[in-house]
Amino acid sequence: MTGMNDATPSYSQAVQAVAERLRAHSGPIVVLSHESPDGDALGSVLGLTRALRALGREVIAPMEVPRYLRFLVQEGEIVPALTEWPQGALAAVLDVDNNDPTRVAGADLTVFDGPVVNIDHHGTNRRQSDALLVDPSLPATAMMVADVVEALGAPWTEQVATPLMLGLNTDTGSFRFDSVTPRTFEAAARLLSHGARLGWINDNLGQHPRSYYLLLREVLTTMEFLYGGRVVLARVDDAMLERAGATWEDVESYVNILRGAEGSVLAVMVKDYGDRIKLSLRSRGGVSAQNVAVALGGGGHVPAAGATLTGPYPEARERLDAAVATELERVDQGG
Repeated sequence: MTGMNDATPSYSQAVQAVAERLRAHSGPIVVLSHESPDGDALGSVLGLTRALRALGREVIAPMEVPRYLRFLVQEGEIVPALTEWPQGALAAVLDVDNNDPTRVAGADLTVFDGPVVNIDHHGTNRRQSDALLVDPSLPATAMMVADVVEALGAPWTEQVATPLMLGLNTDTGSFRFDSVTPRTFEAAARLLSHGARLGWINDNLGQHPRSYYLLLREVLTTMEFLYGGRVVLARVDDAMLERAGATWEDVESYVNILRGAEGSVLAVMVKDYGDRIKLSLRSRGGVSAQNVAVALGGGGHVPAAGATLTGPYPEARERLDAAVATELERVDQGG
């Protein structure tokens, strides 16, 4: 597989630098991603982990895999969070800024003094690590990991290509988002040529437990249509989960259901934990979910972002409403 962004020499150089750092490290490699991992996080971790193991490297991949993604994980290849770092380790941090240790899950980066490699596609990345590959123009970190796998000279197999396809598929909304470019389809075609099982991925992602639908029924009763329907918001709390026999994992895809409301430009899914609020945001039509999230101390991409606010929902809602109003005013004024 050739580089997926060959037109930019600095990108190609960064791919080579990351690959060289991984290839030259003789000790264990700990592959990490962000809290509440999504398809791009897991897909990137599995793709790189399997490629490095095929090259005979010792790789540790700690992650709490959500139920809806467990179909992709083989027994024993993902481990629980580390309580201490192995001696002589290198940290490979994927799909999250390594300079934001509160968001990196699986091991505590604040006590780690070894080398760090960072591969990420978030525009808010602070770009500080020993070897760095960051490109916000690419729709999924998995695309960059695929380039690193190629630069490593690792053998391409279905087991490596399929998780990378998962990352590309989920972070593009099954190739529906504006972030998709001709290069995205070229990357997908190359992964398919290496055996990636796109149909199998979509079939598994489309299956939900009974609790998912029972909880969805409750969540839909909380829907609010604000600003003439331009903003759609719904909320879920522990009491709803208990009544439905559901878990927080069941909530993950609900924001995309809200985003489907006709006329909406911003969808907000509120996860109310009582003492804190987590927001999932999706946008279109020139509205930036990222701007709203950053105003609330979070981050992400223009069409998809998130934030966590401390305090009860009424207080968080005031801050959310203010951030949304500011963003809509910017758009309305042609900003």
